Amino acid sequence: MNYRHAYHAGNPADVIKHAVLAFMIDYLMQKQAPIRVIDTHAGIGRYDLTSDAAERTGEWVEGIGRLWGQAIPDDLEALLGPYLDLVARLNPDGRLRFYPGSPEIARLMTRPTDGITCCELHPEDGASLAGLYAREKRIKVINLDGWLAPKAFLPPKEKRGLVLIDPPFEERGDYDRLVEALDAGHKRWAGGVFLLWYPVKDAAEVRRFHRMIGDLAIPKCVTIEATWRAVDGERLSGAGLVTVNAPYTLAPTCRAASRLLWDALRVPNGRMTVTGDVD
Repeated sequence: MNYRHAYHAGNPADVIKHAVLAFMIDYLMQKQAPIRVIDTHAGIGRYDLTSDAAERTGEWVEGIGRLWGQAIPDDLEALLGPYLDLVARLNPDGRLRFYPGSPEIARLMTRPTDGITCCELHPEDGASLAGLYAREKRIKVINLDGWLAPKAFLPPKEKRGLVLIDPPFEERGDYDRLVEALDAGHKRWAGGVFLLWYPVKDAAEVRRFHRMIGDLAIPKCVTIEATWRAVDGERLSGAGLVTVNAPYTLAPTCRAASRLLWDALRVPNGRMTVTGDVD
């Protein structure tokens, strides 16, 4: 429970995760029926890139910092457009300072009739998140271990929506917990949209995780994995997203955007793969 995302907000892993999240919420918004977004490991919601934490690591410079102010090609706009629009809304003066975490993406993209449930166990981050949304009656901030959220909140009364499971991966066994959470959540809400984030550090551990996800045999399950440096077992070399019931346009959009995304991020050897039930 020591992980603080403020040190990593806006890095390349965040860019890909939040672009896909915004893409998926944008798709859900195409129908009038209300939705529920459940964020199991929510963080503080909004990040100040001039804060001591952000400046100490400077990770955002290689992520959102390289996209900010760029002209985006059409094939890349299809993936990044909704996400970059949100960042621009938080920085109307044109100077990049504020970065939206997943709760803020959900807040900005959803309607007054939609609901958002945010779990955050870290006491300081939970207090910051609760303060940020104190006047937002449709947003519930709960001091709860996010791993319990699939059993606690599914299925939601709205019957439509998305579950983001984005753990900090600071404990052994988090890959197993992620598989267990998806299994529990999908059994309770087979029609829900799920988005799971995982780090790419240890190649053998990631392969084992892929096998466990495959063993669940969940239909309409697509994995998007991006790497931007050689996997060495120590550094964060990439990140992946497991999606269930994602828009059918997500896989081809990611494939079309892949090379352009790495060009925009100035990563010559970046790769993005899309696997699973993509049809």
